[in-house]
Amino acid sequence: MFDADNFAETFCNLSCTNSEISNTEFEACTFEGCDFRQTEFKSSIFSECHFKSCDLTLANLLDTKFSACRFSSSKLIGIDWSRADWSALVRLPLIFENSTLQSSSFWGIDMSKWKIIECNASDVDFREANLTQSNLSNTDFSKALFRNTNLTEANFTDSKNFDIDIRQNKITRAQFNRFEALRLLEGLGIVLKP
Repeated sequence: MFDADNFAETFCNLSCTNSEISNTEFEACTFEGCDFRQTEFKSSIFSECHFKSCDLTLANLLDTKFSACRFSSSKLIGIDWSRADWSALVRLPLIFENSTLQSSSFWGIDMSKWKIIECNASDVDFREANLTQSNLSNTDFSKALFRNTNLTEANFTDSKNFDIDIRQNKITRAQFNRFEALRLLEGLGIVLKP
């Protein structure tokens, strides 16, 4: 289905459900309307790729590298991103926009300067992750986990439903809407009255 090396290719409406893609490199490729549900990506590389309206629900990212990739209007449900290979010396930020990231894990990943914009990030695990200078705006973080997470200078503008304990996370110079910022006081046991 794919060559070992793919450069600037466009793949539309592919169905790769329950398949395996291994030792394959994609650079500057576009995937549009592709179905990668339960696909196993092994030791592959995605660099400067764009996923548009794709479904990667329950994909397995074993030892796969991502750099400067964009996911737009896509389903990325139940993915353990910590299984990917994040050891590269040069790793450019990922962008998620208008996508569903439910029940996924970014545990321990350096996500500095990443963008998670207008997404559903409910029940996502961000524990031990570094989100320094990330844009996390206009996103729903219902039941998302933050513990020992570096949120320095992160932008939560217009985001909602986050539960961030300011004693267990680093939030120096993070940006929040005034009303939503009151949620940060809940972990301190403070009762706010109208």
